[in-house]
Formats: sequence, C-alpha cells, structure tokens
Amino acid sequence: MRKKYIPFAHAKSIFDVSEEFYKANGIKVVLCDLDNTLGSVKEKDPSPRVFELVKNMNKWGIRFLICSNNTGGRVSRFASELGIQVASRMLKPLSFRVKAFLKKEGINPEEVLLVGDQIMTDVLCGNGAHLKVLLTEPISPIDPPWTKFNRIFDRPKRKKLLSRHLVPEWEERL
Repeated sequence: MRKKYIPFAHAKSIFDVSEEFYKANGIKVVLCDLDNTLGSVKEKDPSPRVFELVKNMNKWGIRFLICSNNTGGRVSRFASELGIQVASRMLKPLSFRVKAFLKKEGINPEEVLLVGDQIMTDVLCGNGAHLKVLLTEPISPIDPPWTKFNRIFDRPKRKKLLSRHLVPEWEERL
C-alpha cells in the first residue's frame, strides 16, 4: 500500500487515547476533524465527552482545534461552545490550506497530530502536510452523501491497513 494512505497510528476513537500517547510523540497541537470523529453529523452541539476531552487537552498543555472541510454555522458553533479555535473550509484531502494555517499560526508541523475518521480526506491531507495522523473509526454509521462516496474507497484500504498490521495501534506508539 502506498505510504500516503498509511496513518501514524490507529485508534477506535480519539476518546480512548491517553495523555501518555501525546507526550511520548511530542504532540503539542491536535487538529481534529468534526464529523464522525468528535461527533455524529447530526449533533449540533458538543457532547459531554467532547467537553471532557477538550478539558483534558487543556490540562495536558495540548492546543486542541477543529479542522474541518465544513463551512460556517455548525462548525463555528461547535467550536465556540467548546471555547476552541476552528480551521474550516480546509479542502481535505488537499494539504495546502492546512500548511498555510500552521504557518500563519506559527505552529511547528512536527508537534501536530491530525485526527480523523477518513483515509481519503484526513490521512491524505495530514500526510501531504507532513503531520502525524491518527485514524479513528467513524462514531456513527450516518454519513452525508459525499462521505458515503469516499467510504467506497476507504473501506478496502482500511481493511488492508488493519488486517495486515500496516498501521500501529496508538498504544504501540507509547
């Protein structure tokens, strides 16, 4: 399998990952996808476990941001309720907007972890921007039409990655 499809690590969910993982891998900034990574596409507001995650990230000294292809309303509201910054309209899988955002914010790419549930957007974008990428499983089976299309390509790649152990589980990166 081509390297651009292989994430740094895999986790069932971002909510499972411990502080030790971030510290062991020099992560100071987390760019996290919203849809099916932090919450279902149907959720308009953050769940209690998302609030807890952001609280922990702050406690651990990790800057947590939402990095989404979505625009406006829902993403901004979600981030605002959490008191965090959002990078929207990122055009993932293209990486130029993520690179420009990191440069503008003065963020060192070596200290960034991009977290998302899709190989065809999140992993390709993160690898294109030379970031560590944590691939998660989708939180919900509900997807918008464009994501349903992406899943056609995602499923066989994900199956191959995981069945052949081409990507380590997050615990193996401690």
